[in-house]
Amino acid sequence: MKVTDLFAKGEFVVSAEVGPPKGCHIEGVVEEAKEFLSGINAVNVTDCQSSVMRMGSLATCIKLKEAGLTPIFQMTCRDRNRIALQSDLLSAAAFGIENLLLLTGDHTKLGDHPQAKPVFDLDSVSLIHAVKTLESGYDLAGNELVGEPPKFAKGAVVSPCSDSIDAQLAKMERKVLAGAEYFQTQAVYEPEKFIAFMEKAKQFGKPVQLGIVIPKNAGMCRYMNKNVAGISIPEDMINELAADKEAAKAGITGVAIAARIIRACKDYCQGVHIMAMGWESKVPGLLEQAGL
Repeated sequence: MKVTDLFAKGEFVVSAEVGPPKGCHIEGVVEEAKEFLSGINAVNVTDCQSSVMRMGSLATCIKLKEAGLTPIFQMTCRDRNRIALQSDLLSAAAFGIENLLLLTGDHTKLGDHPQAKPVFDLDSVSLIHAVKTLESGYDLAGNELVGEPPKFAKGAVVSPCSDSIDAQLAKMERKVLAGAEYFQTQAVYEPEKFIAFMEKAKQFGKPVQLGIVIPKNAGMCRYMNKNVAGISIPEDMINELAADKEAAKAGITGVAIAARIIRACKDYCQGVHIMAMGWESKVPGLLEQAGL
């Protein structure tokens, strides 16, 4: 099922994220997703996140779909030109993968193959346009597709807690005009900024899922503040994690913080997207604490 159909029904859509393995054995990822994520609406599959080489997102999506889950195929523009991107989109459609999250992607110098040549033939906006073009029955070169064209739920990303709300709104508008149908946000740690952003983003009429990364410890938070664009974690949250290292290590503090953010923001969005980063087992408890 397309997540856009759920939004259209007025459902509060919950998704979570998994990363493919750095190897060809997918069984562990699938079993963990079945155990901890089967109660949510959809499961995002990252595309060589942070430019680290892993099994492909599409192959992982196919395995999750075979296991009875609803995957969201994340695609980045970093590693493929427009020919390969369009080819993978058609392959996804052939396997019944209907949900997409379309991103530009992190630069290769940030990952484990910094010598790799980045592609970036398209960016997130032009990739959304490419999907829309395929749905019309043509490729980007104007050649007609054979048979019924694919149909996807087209998702994009926005950073509501960025320093420049106006710049983010402008990016969001470009993505909407290109064909984006729903949004997942960068991780939010400042509910007041998220709420202010959402008041302005209502003009676009597109559903938005609140992005949540469960904070694991103070060091992780300081790293994200320094290195991840669009994220600002308040010092009091960092101190909360640092105050009881054992509780933080067990995930108790991080889950409590994440649940608190969801409770503060859920009336202003149409869903939540959890980036558990290896803590998929914490997702059911987090949702319970958040009242979802």
